[in-house]
Amino acid sequence: MVKTVVSVGLPVDERLQIRKRTIEPEGCDGKGKRICIVTGIHGDELEGQYVCYELGRRLKEEIRHLKGTVDIYPALNPLGVDSITRGIPMFDLDMNRIFPGSEEGPVPEYVASRIIRDIEGADLCIDIHASNIFLREIPQVRMSEMTAKGLLPLAGKLNIDYVWIHGAATVLEATLAHSLNTAGVPTLVVEMGVGMRITTEYGDQLVDGIFCVMKELGIWDGDTIIPKKPIISTDGQVGFVNANHCGIFLPHVDHWDSIHQGEVIGEILNPLEGKVEEVLCAPCDGMVFTLREYPIVNSGSLIARVLGGDYH
Repeated sequence: MVKTVVSVGLPVDERLQIRKRTIEPEGCDGKGKRICIVTGIHGDELEGQYVCYELGRRLKEEIRHLKGTVDIYPALNPLGVDSITRGIPMFDLDMNRIFPGSEEGPVPEYVASRIIRDIEGADLCIDIHASNIFLREIPQVRMSEMTAKGLLPLAGKLNIDYVWIHGAATVLEATLAHSLNTAGVPTLVVEMGVGMRITTEYGDQLVDGIFCVMKELGIWDGDTIIPKKPIISTDGQVGFVNANHCGIFLPHVDHWDSIHQGEVIGEILNPLEGKVEEVLCAPCDGMVFTLREYPIVNSGSLIARVLGGDYH
């Protein structure tokens, strides 16, 4: 069943509509557990679109095994998705910086407040993001130190490669995840892939994990895989590589590669003068879990993140 979460009038007889698909077994009395899958807060992050499709397809085929409610929200920022714009077009706002919103506020804040109201009461929310067009990320969950104790057991069932626990000071309070966790809805933030692209193998990996989590919650009693055991790290175990020059980035390693301190990650080339402006090296032994995807870089551009230490 498709339901409208919020509908707001726009200029020229148009409307901003956010819709969700509710999937539940026949005869469901609404008292069972509920999981919410949300994506599309940033209009240029499309990896979650495939996850929504594949999850809905598989649920429809095996609906007999569903014992609770699954709410799928494919596009919390439909104007952004339609125009491939990261923020909310016309309002020049990052939607993930205005939660929990306000019913008395301007349109974006009103929309944010209605989304929060619709998700409230769920037993779990999974907020799916991709990276931007510049970086590629391995499938990972990000969470704060404040929520790690409650969320880590669920993240461990999600079949992702990596859990990154951020220091409390780096948590943005105006995000959907922070607002929902504060409101008592456990919320996992998934980052994977690259902006404006769909990586189906990552999507399939996450969908398998969502079924594992649903089984853990008692929402699903069908077959599931044995989920991957994720690597878990904190901010202190992550090394950053940034460019000091402008130019063209040419990688010498692949995403997910193991590397040693001092090993060359890539070069920044000067096409005009035909020379290498900079050689970028690994800051520590570890694994490349973020790698520059878009080749044009400026001074300060993030090139890579390396998970240091014994991460196996």
